Amino acid sequence: MLNDQDRIFTNLYGMHDRSLKGAKARGHWDGTAKILQNGRDWIVDQVKASGLRGRGGAGFPTGLKWSFMPKESDGRPAYLVVNADESEPGTCKDREIMRHDPHTLVEGCLIASFAMGAHACYIYIRGEYIREREALQAAIDEAYEAGLIGKNACKSGYDFDLYLAHGAGAYICGEETALLESLEGKKGMPRMKPPFPAGAGLYGCPTTVNNVESIAVVPTILRRGPDWFASFGRPNNAGTKVFGISGHVNNPCVVEDAMSIPFEELIDKHCGGIRGGWDNLLAVIPGGSSVPCVRGENMRDAVMDFDALRDVGSSLGTAAVIVMDKQTDIIKAIWRLSKFYKHESCGQCTPCREGTGWMMRVMDRLVRGEAELEEIDMLFSVTKQVEGHTICALGDAAAWPIQGLIRNFREEIEDRIKAQKSGRMGAMAAE
Repeated sequence: MLNDQDRIFTNLYGMHDRSLKGAKARGHWDGTAKILQNGRDWIVDQVKASGLRGRGGAGFPTGLKWSFMPKESDGRPAYLVVNADESEPGTCKDREIMRHDPHTLVEGCLIASFAMGAHACYIYIRGEYIREREALQAAIDEAYEAGLIGKNACKSGYDFDLYLAHGAGAYICGEETALLESLEGKKGMPRMKPPFPAGAGLYGCPTTVNNVESIAVVPTILRRGPDWFASFGRPNNAGTKVFGISGHVNNPCVVEDAMSIPFEELIDKHCGGIRGGWDNLLAVIPGGSSVPCVRGENMRDAVMDFDALRDVGSSLGTAAVIVMDKQTDIIKAIWRLSKFYKHESCGQCTPCREGTGWMMRVMDRLVRGEAELEEIDMLFSVTKQVEGHTICALGDAAAWPIQGLIRNFREEIEDRIKAQKSGRMGAMAAE
């Protein structure tokens, strides 16, 4: 269990002042110049030692990602790009950070950019986040006025500019290379890798793309030390984590707690339990809509971190926990997700462009039970042909929910098809 003094986001619920004055009173922007004086390598080494893994879904070690940036400039500028395009259904953690605790992100942008030799940083914010953009822009303006960023940021001798770019509400722009394309004013379509962004990213220059939470936790890690951060969670799953719990719990919420918290404790402590009690739990999507669902009975003892959720056939993703009770039509719920991915596919790769629509149409028939039993295996094999055969992970994101449904709830699909068939047969006999 996380103690209040160990929380990084001290204003997650907006109870306190989110301005620069309030942020400073809560310990942000404290000794930032001193942190910068320790040098680039020290910052990267500290982040590596803390065990921080990317909070955007993939869980790649953050310090390692930063170390891919060139040590010496070849004349090209370097950039940090913050991915605030939080468009995964069920995910709303970064939103609370930007709305209520924006200075954690602004300070993190300065320190992370300095560590990578970037004099400019772009925050790419989701199109639908209007109020969050206003709160963040106000925080950026305050930081400029106070001399914390801009020329000679924090009197450190380092020049740093921070820009906020507003997207237009496209899920695909959450994929890092599609985000870069969109920032450059082009259509949001993923790029082939290599080259990776660290070699040629924004405007063909060395770039690192990080999630909002990954950047916002950095100043606190450096102030309190990597050992403090690494003391939470199991090995290789270090730190605190912001969880967003929605669906059939008594009190849906966004909360910061320690990594590797047991699922049951997370729900009972913060959400007041499952609606209708634990026996009413049908399924859980533990990490945002793109990860496979897990049956309730398998989820109850699960631990909320990257490795443990892989063991139960899913993933921590963005830690957006979607809880479904036994009143849920699970087939229809997964159909709704396949409809979303079909709508958001950019159409660049044939397997995804054609496959998402095809999968959605089969799912549509499964919801009504108007399918043949053989089509379940056929649908599963099509998901395997989409997964791993596209430039970006949207193909995987469209395939995994359906794979999770078929693996975990095959009987329910078969029962619906049989019921529909017997209903038809009964009607024909009555004629």
